[in-house]
Amino acid sequence: MKKMRFVVSLLTLLSFTPITIADIDTVRQNELLYFVKHDCGSCHGLTLKGGLGPALLPQTLSAKPESYLVNTIMEGRANTAMPPWKSMLTLDEATWIAEQLQQGLIPPTQLARNKKPAGNP
Repeated sequence: MKKMRFVVSLLTLLSFTPITIADIDTVRQNELLYFVKHDCGSCHGLTLKGGLGPALLPQTLSAKPESYLVNTIMEGRANTAMPPWKSMLTLDEATWIAEQLQQGLIPPTQLARNKKPAGNP
C-alpha cells in the first residue's frame, strides 16, 4: 500500500514537471556550437580531445549522468580552471550542450594543415 501511494505521488509530481527542454532555435544552436568549439575548446582542446581540461568526447562523457555535466557547465568545478557559465547560458542551453557532447554531435574544430600559401610552389 505504501508503494502504491509513493507511485501515485510520484506520478502526480511528474505531471506538473516539464520533462523536455525548450526548443533552441538554429541560430542559437550555431552560437552554442561556436561557444563550445572556442570557449570550451580553449581549455579542453580545439579538437575536444583534452588539454588543461579533460576530453569532451562521447566515449569519455557517455557514462556520466547528464545532470552531472549540466551542473559542471552551469556551476563550474571548485579549485579547478573550470568556470561557471550560468551567467552566459540558460539551463536549457547547458542541457543541450551536454546532450550534443554525449552523443558526439559537436564536430571538433579542424586544425590547420601545413598548406603552402597560394602562389608559392
